This record gives sequence, structure tokens and C-alpha cells, in this order.
Amino acid sequence: MSVQTVLLDFSIDPVRIGDEVASKDLLKFIKQGLKKYFENLKFVYDLKTDDGYLCLFTDKNLVFIQIRFFNHGIITINIEYFKSDTGNQIMSFETIKTLESTLRVDLEAVRSKHLPPIKRGCNADVYLTSSDERILEYDIDKVLFDKRSPFQKVQIVHSKSLGNMLVLDELQNISEADLIYTETLMQRGIQNYEGKEICILGGGDGALLYELLKENPKFVTMLEIDEMVMQACNVHLQSICGDVLERRQAENFEIIVGDCMVALDKYVKEGKKFDFVFGDLTDIPISETPTGEIWNFIRTILQQSFKILKPNGKYLTHGNGTNCPESLRMYEEQLKQLEPKVKFTTTKAFVPSFMEEWVFYQVSVDV
Repeated sequence: MSVQTVLLDFSIDPVRIGDEVASKDLLKFIKQGLKKYFENLKFVYDLKTDDGYLCLFTDKNLVFIQIRFFNHGIITINIEYFKSDTGNQIMSFETIKTLESTLRVDLEAVRSKHLPPIKRGCNADVYLTSSDERILEYDIDKVLFDKRSPFQKVQIVHSKSLGNMLVLDELQNISEADLIYTETLMQRGIQNYEGKEICILGGGDGALLYELLKENPKFVTMLEIDEMVMQACNVHLQSICGDVLERRQAENFEIIVGDCMVALDKYVKEGKKFDFVFGDLTDIPISETPTGEIWNFIRTILQQSFKILKPNGKYLTHGNGTNCPESLRMYEEQLKQLEPKVKFTTTKAFVPSFMEEWVFYQVSVDV
């Protein structure tokens, strides 16, 4: 069940909205068009505003219709109604297109646009966002896990095209269709992990650990703070994590549950060194300046990670979407400020569940 909201808009000559007689004709055309789809359309309320005109209608099915005229030459129509899981769709995509086409002609609009129904209040939230905060609609049909840990909201949802998908705090993290994400992060076929010692910071979905173990490393240590994420992924995402989240340790790996910062400090004091450190933690934030808690966390992670890397070691991490060039630039500025000096390369890959191209970093000491 959900509340369905249909959105239409039309651009016309602003003079016609400002003219009282012409604006009445415009409203008459809109009412005539709507009456073809809504029986017993009833006027509820209207109001002249500083920027134009607002009026509200309803019908026998409790469909709520808001019409706004803007003095700038824009008319918007919002149609909202409740749809149960078994109820009929009041407006199909075809009828919405037909309504828009009819009104575009009647209103003599220079442009018009319609959107399919926006679904709100669903048991399975189908809307997530891109890296640059655009709305993405997913074909999610089931919620398999939905709890809040001490650190974040944890969900596993099912997508018809992507399979099961991990969502943390309303952000898509990884799906069963995202092997390309893990392989690009680890630079499969480019980096040699055989016999190497590796540290993963984060990685609670288990996918990176699972794939690294196929490369015959000497030992992999994974530091993950959120037990709930691992429990949920162990049940619902075994196709990408295998049984590593179930076993937790073996002769060639160990998962340590806790704050990675505590473990990093411990490794620094002990003089522990790794061939590779993976930053599989938070994405580069979207912000105007590289300031705030998350940026401070990123800087600390970078500084501590290079203290536990061997001289020829590498730090591999994910960045953000290619649509966020300013955030990527700010991150690269942080890399340039590290001591000792580092060099870095980037790799890009289109990640299915992100619905966009993502940037990955490979960082090493500049010797």
C-alpha cells in the first residue's frame, strides 16, 4: 500500500496567468480534462497568492488535486490518492500521459511534463539517492531485514534486478549484482595478494574479505564495528560473502568486532605492518569545505593507515561518484598533504546498485 502522487507541469505565456479572464479559461480547461478521469469533481478551496493562484479539488474516491498558477508562467497539478495492495491504480502511466497531452493542447503550453506516480508510505521504500543527491527509484519489492544498530539503520532489501541489497542509513552499499565494485576496489588482476598481509577497515558486508581470500593471502584482518551488519549480511547476502561472516576466523583470516581506530592505535604502538590496507568505510562526504567530523575521521584514518603500511605497501579505498568532482578534489587535496608524501591513481567503474560511475583510489608512499 502507498500514497500515490502524480505530478504534471505546464509552461505557458505568463501574461495569460496575470490576466483574470484568461486565467479563468485556463482553470476551466484543466477542470474539463480532469473530469474525464475523476467522477464528481468538487471544488474545495482557492486562494490568490503573491506569486499566483492556488485551488484544491477532490472527488468521490477522496482523490486530492492541487492546482497552482505561478505568475512566472508555470502551472502545476498534483494528484494524490491512497492505493492499497489490492486496489486498482486510479491513474495508469498511460492515462497520465494522455491527460498531459490533452492539457498541453488545451492550455496552448509551450512545454509540459508528467511523472509516473511517486510512491510514499510504502513498506518497501523504493527511493534512494545518488552520490550528488538525485532521487533514484529502485524495483524493490521486499524488505528482508530492518533494524537499527547502535551505529546506524541497517536494511537488507530485495530488488527484482539487483537481488538482495544492503542499505545503511538510507544509502545503498552493495548488492548481489555488484561484484564489479569489490573487484575494482581490490584491483583484481592488477594487485598481487598472494602471501601478503592485509588489513580491512570496515567491510562489514564481507564481500571484500571473501574475494581477497580467493587470492591466497598470508593473512587478512578485518576490523568492523557493527555486529548487526555482519549478522544481517551473513543471512541474506551469502552469495557475496560466502561463509566468512559465519566462521569469523580461520588459519588465514580473522574478523575483529570493534572500533578500527582503537585497533589502528594498537598496531602503531606494536609496530605491526601490512602490505595492504583497505579503507572500506564511509564515502567521501558532500560538503562545501573539507571540515567536520567525517572529514576529520577520514584524515585520521589516512594518517594511521600509512603508519601501519610497509614501505612498499598500498592503501586502497573507494571515493564517491564521478558526479561529485568537488568532493573528490577535496579528498585528493588531503592526500597531497600527507607526510610522508604519497602518490595515487584512480580507477572508475559503473556500479549497478549505485546506478552511477564510482571512483576508487590506489595510494602509496611516493619514494
